Amino acid sequence: MSCGSCNTKSGSPKGCKNNGVCGTDGCNKLNVFDWLTNLDPLGDSSQNIFEVRFKNGRKDYYVNNEIDSLSIGDAVVVESSIGYDLGHITLKGGLIPVQLKKKKIDINEYEFLKILNKPDQDEIDKWVNYRNKEEEVKIKSREIALRLNLSMKISDVEFQADGKKAIFYYTASDRVDFRKLIIDLAREFSIKVEMKQIGLREEASRLGGIGSCGRELCCSTWLTDFRVVTTSAARYQQLSLNPQKIAGQCGKLKCCLNFELDQYQEALADFPSPKTKIKTDRGIAVCQKLDIFKKSMWFSYKNESIDWYEINVENVKKLVSMNEKGKTVSNLDDFVVFKEEKDYEKSFV
Repeated sequence: MSCGSCNTKSGSPKGCKNNGVCGTDGCNKLNVFDWLTNLDPLGDSSQNIFEVRFKNGRKDYYVNNEIDSLSIGDAVVVESSIGYDLGHITLKGGLIPVQLKKKKIDINEYEFLKILNKPDQDEIDKWVNYRNKEEEVKIKSREIALRLNLSMKISDVEFQADGKKAIFYYTASDRVDFRKLIIDLAREFSIKVEMKQIGLREEASRLGGIGSCGRELCCSTWLTDFRVVTTSAARYQQLSLNPQKIAGQCGKLKCCLNFELDQYQEALADFPSPKTKIKTDRGIAVCQKLDIFKKSMWFSYKNESIDWYEINVENVKKLVSMNEKGKTVSNLDDFVVFKEEKDYEKSFV
């Protein structure tokens, strides 16, 4: 089996020559580095259980009682609710119990479907044929949903390898009654239809793309859980609250706003409150801005908001302490951060 951009020969990829784990079509999407491939430290019960990946990172776990040896990257035919499906082995061995525990799957009670066999060329060609039809089916399904006046967006379609079933992924802001849609889709494409609602972040994860940082989206490469991101994360990092800058391709706040939030909060613990006011003979100065990297704060007088004064955090603490003791300073000029004037007239050699 191979990606859409690779050629195949006897069921193995010819283009990337990496046994199905290449860099296109999401082959490496959300993969787990298997550092316990040939070990089983938690017992022998998981030795015949394998993690299988399907389109766009969808994974499930199957038991193998038919094939003597399976390696990561091998294409396998697995059982489905109706018919069969085709995917890649992405994990085996000692890490399987860890992943099952993470997903709250009891190995003794869960009914694992079976790995049937390795696919022959006819099964691979049939799978590729249905994969090629997915884009056309998606467009037609959107037209049917629009005709039924359903407020939903069908973002992706995933065909089963034997073509008997298809999963339609959709996003919607409210609850949608798609019973008539399922009937029309089943009649139009002669398949069993499964509708699966996903969030906007999950949609971006499935579709993929390049972020404003120039790298592939975190949600489609390594991020497995979508934590709540609030505007307070942007405020802690002194970022502009412009939605066009802090929103990702999903339209929600970027997940990366949470990545350095703990470090910013730790750094801000040494800063006085942003509501700090300093009493001087010239008037009351209020804080306008924090500079976490320079460890400084910017102040301006209430009646003179045009002129700002940059003061080190340590000096701000001293001034606040003086105010608490009933003392004031003449003005802020004596505490401003000194900046050396650079001579730009020097010629470069």
